[in-house]
Amino acid sequence: MPKPSALPSFAYVVLVLVGESGAGAHDIVRMMRSGRWYWSASESQYYAEPKRLAALGYLTAHTEPGITRPRTVYRLTGAGRAALRDWLARPSGPPRIQDEPIVRLMAAEFVDREITLAALSPLRAQLREALDDIAANEQRAAALPHRERMLHINHRLARRMVEAHRLWLDEVEQELASQPPEG
Repeated sequence: MPKPSALPSFAYVVLVLVGESGAGAHDIVRMMRSGRWYWSASESQYYAEPKRLAALGYLTAHTEPGITRPRTVYRLTGAGRAALRDWLARPSGPPRIQDEPIVRLMAAEFVDREITLAALSPLRAQLREALDDIAANEQRAAALPHRERMLHINHRLARRMVEAHRLWLDEVEQELASQPPEG
């Protein structure tokens, strides 16, 4: 078994999502979808990582009846808890930002401004959807009393992040609209 410090950051995300209550891969993916402002990875990674962590001894896996078919539920092992304690005791790094719209704006010199505006305009609806997801997450927080206070703190941060992106998009649209036509 690898030393806890050898785990990638994403492994700790999965360990935290499994938590003391346990979770199936589909539960983890559902949490990921509604928490995409906190960590972003492909769904396939969220399905694969619990299996990998179980093979390494950080999670156990057992089958329970599901709604339509049996499902695998993962639970933390002693090694998983130790890995989390070790990770939590280390200083946190700065937030990592992978922001595609920012990169698209940086590349705006390669296309007409109308193309950049058209490519960024769907972001406004996505930001509204994100606020809906955050509101739904706030409602679900009461069902997790052991995490409720911390979830509400994170939800407030997510709202501020969405608002910052909305303001950024306003600025981008205003700046690109004020540019003289390219000839």
